[in-house]
This record gives sequence, C-alpha cells and structure tokens, in this order.
Amino acid sequence: MNIYSAEQIRKWDAYTIAHEPISSIDLMERAAGAIAKELGDATYQNRPFYIFCGSGNNGGDGLAIARMLSQADATVHVFILEAEKYSADFTTNRYRLQDLGVSIKEIDGAEEFPIIPQKAVVVDALFGSGLSRPLEGLADILVQHLNQHKGEIVAVDIPSGLFVDKSSKGNTVVKATTTFSFQSPKLAFMMAENEEYLGEVGLLDIGLNPGFFNLEKAEHQLLELDFIRSLILPRNRFSHKYRYGHAWLFVGSPGMYGAGILSASACMKSGVGLVSIMVEKEYLNIYQTAVPEAICIVDWDLEKASQKKTALGIGPGWNVMDDYLDISKKALSSLNIPMVVDAAALQLLPQGIKLPAGSIITPHVGEFEKTFGKCENDFDRMTLALAKAKELDIYIILKGAHTLITTPQGKSYFNNTGNPGMAKAGSGDVLTGLLTGLLAQGYEPLHACLLGVYLHGLAGDLAEKALTQYAMTAMDIVNHFAPAWKKMLLP
Repeated sequence: MNIYSAEQIRKWDAYTIAHEPISSIDLMERAAGAIAKELGDATYQNRPFYIFCGSGNNGGDGLAIARMLSQADATVHVFILEAEKYSADFTTNRYRLQDLGVSIKEIDGAEEFPIIPQKAVVVDALFGSGLSRPLEGLADILVQHLNQHKGEIVAVDIPSGLFVDKSSKGNTVVKATTTFSFQSPKLAFMMAENEEYLGEVGLLDIGLNPGFFNLEKAEHQLLELDFIRSLILPRNRFSHKYRYGHAWLFVGSPGMYGAGILSASACMKSGVGLVSIMVEKEYLNIYQTAVPEAICIVDWDLEKASQKKTALGIGPGWNVMDDYLDISKKALSSLNIPMVVDAAALQLLPQGIKLPAGSIITPHVGEFEKTFGKCENDFDRMTLALAKAKELDIYIILKGAHTLITTPQGKSYFNNTGNPGMAKAGSGDVLTGLLTGLLAQGYEPLHACLLGVYLHGLAGDLAEKALTQYAMTAMDIVNHFAPAWKKMLLP
C-alpha cells in the first residue's frame, strides 16, 4: 500500500476531482460521511459530540460531520476557531449546518473555551494534513485545552498539530484516542514518536481515484498480505533438501546459547533444506538436544565450514569476546555469501568491515544509533537508514512497532504485523534465523526482508491471540510460524 506525502495527498484529491469527475464539496461529503458512519457506531451512542473546526477543509469536514450527526438525532455542539479567511468548502458546509439550526459558536479567545463533559466525544477537525508549521497563539492554547479532556478525542484525518512528513517533536499536538484517516496511511503514523497522539488508527476508503497510482510513485510502502503472498517461492514436488539451501549460523555463546537455539529453530521453520550451527565442543549436546534437525560444526575452520553453505546468520547471543569478534571479522570480510548480521556482530561495522553486497542487518534503535550515530527523531533516523543502505549496498531492517526496511535502491517499506508482546528477549534472534533461512533458499535479499519481517510479525500476532501479549515468548513466535505460513499460503 502506498504511503503518500502531504503534497501527494493533495494531488490525489485534485486528480479524483478532475477524473471522476466530482466536485470538491462532494468529495468532502464522502470523507465526512465515512467518519459520521463510524461515529454512529454503538460505541458513541447517547453521547454528545463537541466538534472543533478550523478554517480550512479539515474544518469543513468537521462541519459536514456535525450536520450528518445532527440529522441522525445526535447532540452536537460546534465550535469554530475564528480566522481571517475560510475555505470555500468550509463556508458552504457552514451554511448547510446553519440551515439545520445547529448552534455554532466562534472562538476568538480562551475565555470562550467550553467546559467539556467527560462523557462527551471531542471531534478534532482543526487542522489537517496540509499543516506545515507548529501551532501558535489561540490554536496552540485551544489544543492544550482539548488535551485536558479525560474522555474520547477523535481526530479527523490526522491529529491537529501533527506534521505528515516531518518530525513534530516539541509541537503542541492533539492527543487523540482514535484517528480516522482517509484512503492511505500517512508517514507520521509509522513513527514511534507520534504514538501518544494517534490512539487507534482507522483507515477509511473514500473512493479516491485509483488511476493516481500509475501517475504518482510513492517513496514509502506499507506491506500487505496479498503482496507478500506474491513473493513466496513455490516448492517442486520432486525436489530434495539440497534444493532449498543450506543455512549457516554463527550464534550463541556461553550463557547465551538460548539465542542460538531460537535462531536455529526459526531457521528450520523458514523452509530451508539444511541448517548448520557453529558450536563449541563442550556445548554440543545442548544444540543437538534442542534442535535435533540441525548439523553442529565444532571445527571453526571458516573455509571448511562455509563449503556448500548458501547464507550466513551471525551475531545473536554473542558475549563480546575477542575470539568471537576475531572469527566474525574473518567471516564478514572474506566470505562472499549472503549474510544476516545482528546483535553484537553489528559492532564490527563502525570498524570498517564491509559486508557482501545485498547483506541484511537487523538492528533495533539502540543498535542502529551505536552503529551509525545518534538521531534527533524518527524521521531523521529513517533518512539515515536510507542513506546507509545505499552507501553500503545493504538492506537495513530497523526493528520496531512498524519495522522499517530500507534498500540500496532508496526505497523504504513499513511492516504492519506484530504487537507489543514481541518486545521480549529472543524475538530478534528468531528474526535473524528466519531471514537466514529465506536467503539460503534463494530468495532475493529484498524479498527475504519483506517476507521475513511480515511472517515474523504475523506469527507474533497469532501467538498473541493464543497466549496474550504478556505470556507469549520468543519461542512461541517460532511455534506459530506454521499457522502463519498457512495463513499466507491459503487464498
């Protein structure tokens, strides 16, 4: 699914108006109708609506919503933030609302802010996706007033004060409990720094013309199931294990072998033909008991160990010790096979170690900043991840609620599977094993990233349903790979 910029969203509206054709006021009617329908749900019944409108088209949406709710016999109170100029569609909807006899109050000072009952639903229609500068003056004070409301706040399209395409850190922003947005997700919705403003996000289809997809390319994509299904490689009826690759894992260390077991177990469930693990001899029984399908390599001769291996996963569960770092330096600098690099092995990148082209690294935010430097906000971090992927000719998976994947070609993808129950020790080790297994099977690095991240999150979602976010563990993610694969494979 495309994630468009604020300017592209404006163009999409204009394209729809020109090509359907439809008037802008009627397009506004569609948007308002979609939200009014949501607000007519049982969740909001028998509760008054306090609707706050700005002077632009977001405010026009709010006025149209107020009219529709009033016509459905809801109790509606409308407040307009006074301005020198109002948009044409705003003015049209104001007249329509006045014709119904709905009370409309203009706010030109803080003394006119209403006292809002706790059971009331506040509708924020002050400023939309076109906002380009922080709120100031009366608008700033009004938003601070609304944020004191202890009940529900519903944002129309985007919480007022939030920028679509850049960081809003330090800005005054409406803290919505629900955001109803239109047609496609916004980049701001992907960023952890905006979590406190968005609440639950609902995406409403208002029938914007799909011909725009062929005209305007999006810089960012949100992963969807149908797209992920198209990436899955078919399996041949007469195939054998060597056809599906031989993954090699250099993971785990004394006291941290659980990470290695998680990686190896995940790798086995990726569809790969064989998995080999480098193991210190005295710990051989641990792996052979926990992952009996895996081959254990106790001879750490890299050249010998790498023979016939098609992908390498390295780093999870390492204690940072000289012998591990030394052998990993040799592996990363001398082996020319696809690699997944995670955890402690990421420490080698600032030392000038160059990975083979097309390799994948999987840092969380802390590891990313330790590797590439501090960032002021999530947008800057995304920009840096895009730059580093291109510079180093690698794929970067920046783990988080909407995991970000950046490519050497300058594209970025956000994932929409997964949940907070995955914020547990070992979840990243599972992802490393899964990605290594996909690479070993011959998936292109980009497809391995997209399929792996989506599958990992989907398995986490299935584990959550079965076990709750609180009780699920990293091994539960591995154990839900089978139903996740099944869900992806079945139409």
